[in-house]
Amino acid sequence: MEAVPTSALTDLVVRLVDLCRRRAGAVAALFLALTVAAGWYTAANIRMDTDTDRLLSADLPWKQQERAYDAAFPQFQRRLVAVIDGTTPDRADDAAAALAARLEQRPNLFRSVRRGDAPYLRTHGLLFLKEAELRELADRLIEAQPMIGSLAADPSPRGLFAAINLLLEGVKRGQLDLAATAPILDGIADAAESAVRGEERPLSWQALFTGREPGPLDLRRFVLIQPALDFGSLSPTVSATDAVRAAVRELGLTPDAGVRVRLTGNIAMEEEEFRTVADGAEVSAAGSLLAVAVLLFLCLRSGRLILPILLTLVAGLAFTFGFAVAAVGTLNPISIAFAVLFIGMGVDFGIQVATRYRDRRHAVPDPADAMRDTARGIAGPLLLAAATTAAGFLAFLPTDYVGVSQLGLIAGAGMAIAAACNLTLLPALLTLFRPRPEPEPVGYAALAPLDRLLVERRRAVLTVALGLGVAGLLALPLLRFDFNPVNLRDAKTEAVSTALELMADRDTTPFTVQILARSPAEAAALADRLEALPEVFRALSIASFVPGGQDRKLPILDDLNLLLGPTLTPLSVAPPPTPAQIRAAMAETVERLRALPGGEARAARPAAALSAVLAADDATLARFGRAVAAGLPGRLDALRGLLSAGPVTPDTIPADFRRDWVTADGRARVEVSPAGDGRDPDTLVRFVAAVRAVAPAATGTAVTIQESAHVIVGAFRDAGLVALGAIVIVLFTVLRRPLDVALVLAPLALATVLTGAVAVAAGLALNFANIIALPLLLGAGVAFAIYYVVNARAGQDRPLQSSTTRAVFYSALTTAVAFGSLALSNHPGTASMGLLLLIGLGVILLTVFLLLPALLAAARE
Repeated sequence: MEAVPTSALTDLVVRLVDLCRRRAGAVAALFLALTVAAGWYTAANIRMDTDTDRLLSADLPWKQQERAYDAAFPQFQRRLVAVIDGTTPDRADDAAAALAARLEQRPNLFRSVRRGDAPYLRTHGLLFLKEAELRELADRLIEAQPMIGSLAADPSPRGLFAAINLLLEGVKRGQLDLAATAPILDGIADAAESAVRGEERPLSWQALFTGREPGPLDLRRFVLIQPALDFGSLSPTVSATDAVRAAVRELGLTPDAGVRVRLTGNIAMEEEEFRTVADGAEVSAAGSLLAVAVLLFLCLRSGRLILPILLTLVAGLAFTFGFAVAAVGTLNPISIAFAVLFIGMGVDFGIQVATRYRDRRHAVPDPADAMRDTARGIAGPLLLAAATTAAGFLAFLPTDYVGVSQLGLIAGAGMAIAAACNLTLLPALLTLFRPRPEPEPVGYAALAPLDRLLVERRRAVLTVALGLGVAGLLALPLLRFDFNPVNLRDAKTEAVSTALELMADRDTTPFTVQILARSPAEAAALADRLEALPEVFRALSIASFVPGGQDRKLPILDDLNLLLGPTLTPLSVAPPPTPAQIRAAMAETVERLRALPGGEARAARPAAALSAVLAADDATLARFGRAVAAGLPGRLDALRGLLSAGPVTPDTIPADFRRDWVTADGRARVEVSPAGDGRDPDTLVRFVAAVRAVAPAATGTAVTIQESAHVIVGAFRDAGLVALGAIVIVLFTVLRRPLDVALVLAPLALATVLTGAVAVAAGLALNFANIIALPLLLGAGVAFAIYYVVNARAGQDRPLQSSTTRAVFYSALTTAVAFGSLALSNHPGTASMGLLLLIGLGVILLTVFLLLPALLAAARE
């Protein structure tokens, strides 16, 4: 190979480095001042925008559709969801009502607070039953009229036992079968036995009234909360979530009270994600820094070399932060990752300079001559590596992925800053710190046999590499992209585990599609068409909330209201009872149970359980009283409301409910839920495709996450192609030989293919988090190969024995340790990024160390 001619740029770099050496003190002082200024400027002006909706271009068609829907129905955006599970429907109802009322008192923190079961549905719920179900319920309520009347007049434990005593009187006279009282007597016995054990097991009045056991959805209620968000904070919803949890504690909504409250929703998951990532970050960062320092020592063997590198890295990072603030202004969760990329490549540049200087200090005793030789040898490859890496990052500028576009601009500028610092400040610091001369060569003489083997067996090496490349290409189609953002988060956290639970149920999955129709009539017709699709479980519009068969159901309700209405509205309500009055009513019930004809076996258990409560203290009695009667007033109110339901038409639906489905200007929405498991990516893909075939302008969570994935994958694909083209142009401009360009790119191409293949074998999918590692791998792969190719053109024919191998090896190792520790994170997205970095860096090292020497030998033939 011909030697690389000394260029004017190389001569300029040598003179610059020599100037910095001769004026080392002044240069160091100048950089110190500039670093402090950059740090002050950054601290005073840096802004963060944690609004993930702004990470993608607002000009995308699907983003415009999403924005139009959000503008039409803003009440559904950026919500916290309080999921309330009760041991009975009554407990869940009361807890939801109490929590909503408490949060409504904090308008400074909560823009809106709404229950998931709207007042309209709570009032007209019976009209949505089938006619046969409604008649059966009406018959049960009519049979229970005497008991309901007693409870309405005295909604307390005293009133409850007075009503039970009336029932038992009917049993005694043969007017009622004891079996008919079994549900309430068994419930009373359960509550009494639990109270004696120190527990509180509530009686389910809803189950008693309806005559059926509650299902999972009957035991669950939702409170929908729109918090005031501060996107200038790393955790914009923390004040709101803390306030919700404080309200839950103050109201006693705990499992001990028969209630479990969990928070979920995108903003809750994002907050937990930040906490998960931050958890242990200080310890991890300190451990990584210590490991990097150890590796730098193993590479450079001198604190007088290590400290200048670290100081140069800090200065360059400060300058890059300053540039980021000046050029972009507001950073986002993606663009802030430039710091990771800068450290990874900045350490590489520093190690290359310092290792080359160590090598020259062994051969050249005079430090000044050694520094000039270092500059002459490193200028070309370092500047070329910086230029190609910067070109790779800048290729992200034109993409629709705004976060990565900003990242590309900052990281690209950072590469120029890193190169400049390592060719100015680092030589000055090395001069001031005066590292000792090296007693022996810096390279790896022990690798001479491997050098010879790779040269002598170069054809075999190239054949194996080709085979691996073909196998990798065959595996690449199996590399999938996981577009579900929930999978990037820790499934053990409250918000994520709750979301996964909701996703598993097609009644509550958040992966829905929303469609904005021009009118309620169009929305109803569209819902009918969509509901006929096999991929669709349910399609709702405002018309879905006009009950069918009202002409047959309303007379049933009218008759029921005629009979029960006066019963539910007594002229007077008894005052709260004393413990003595409750005990007296319970004692009468025990006597009646024991006096039943034939000593009914069915009565034995409730009689024994109530006797145990009577024998206990007042605290046990109070606990039992809460269990059997705490939910009673709310259920009586709910029954009054249900019986008051009247005819419903689309025009008479209450305005507050109608606003959730129809805008003021007459547009209407359709909500579509998927059939099957919403957590399955293939199910969602088929679902969205089927819906959009009917309604191309559909939006919603299911559409957004898929379109986001398409944009992100497309951005990295397009940017990768642009980056490759830019790198080829830069390489060809400098190296001026197609063969040399091919020698640089060949190991990178094989490493790319093999990294994908190893990821497939490891079951590692690309996702929104780990895909950000690809630019760093691209930069490292190009840079490492450049050092060897430029050395080969300068006459180096033993690549693995050279000081470059030491520099490349420890550069990759320090980067792997610094960022590969992310693989141990509790945050799955962060862990996948660390794992992909480890895989990629390992593969890059193997291709550069094993393939490139064989390629260089073949090129010399």
